[in-house]
Amino acid sequence: MVRAMDASPDLPRQNRVPVFNLPRIVTVSIALLVGIHAVRMVLPDSLDLRVLLDLSFIPGRWSAALDPSRAADIVQAAGSVGGDADVSSAREEFARYLVASPDAHPWTFASYALLHGSWLHVIFNVVWLAAFGSPVAQRYGAWRWGVLSLAGIVAGAALHWLIDPLSTMPLVGASAGISALMAAAARFVFVPPPAYRAGAPWQLPPRPPLQTIPELMRNRTAVLFLGIWLATNLIFGVLALPLGAGDGPIAWDAHLGGFVVGFFLLPLLEPRPRAR
Repeated sequence: MVRAMDASPDLPRQNRVPVFNLPRIVTVSIALLVGIHAVRMVLPDSLDLRVLLDLSFIPGRWSAALDPSRAADIVQAAGSVGGDADVSSAREEFARYLVASPDAHPWTFASYALLHGSWLHVIFNVVWLAAFGSPVAQRYGAWRWGVLSLAGIVAGAALHWLIDPLSTMPLVGASAGISALMAAAARFVFVPPPAYRAGAPWQLPPRPPLQTIPELMRNRTAVLFLGIWLATNLIFGVLALPLGAGDGPIAWDAHLGGFVVGFFLLPLLEPRPRAR
């Protein structure tokens, strides 16, 4: 008796198709951001205010902690922000509260990214995270994705502090980390796929190389994307136009800090080709 032989290769068993075709690290991050904001919505106002004070990044708090002699300048800057008399008075009182016993809260350089100003703010960030975080996660894996995101978040807070050190407006949102992922994705997602002839149906084509800066500047699609990104941040940030994502304008400087770090850090995270 002759047993029939299957000539097809013994391929790995395929998992069931997920409902949302996103890398796991992206799915977990989205669930975390949405879950934290949902919990904040049901917290008492006093407790939610404590969460905001403990986790948001406030430049003036850092400035007062490192140089207590700037306390008067921080209070004065808080009162000089536009608004009616009651709002100015409330901002001054908040600034006095911060500088009375200044504490830098070092973790806020990263923890501010877990909080958002509104559901619309969360939705905007989740959409961009899914769109640009996914190709980076698929190419580099979870831990490089995490390093890139965290570096963008920290760089965004640092640049925001350097540009506006007296501000007492809490900075919240994951946009700086997402900007780092957007900049990273821009270095390879607009590259045409390399010429490839598969030797077998299950073999995957090689991933496109990272573009150098001169190559990127010659890529019209990439240049258009970068131009739109910069123009959007200029309009909604420098001109102080809110995007419905909170009570204040978009923190364009935090976005810029994350974007620059993501753009230049990515080549350092590029895996080295394995020796055959």
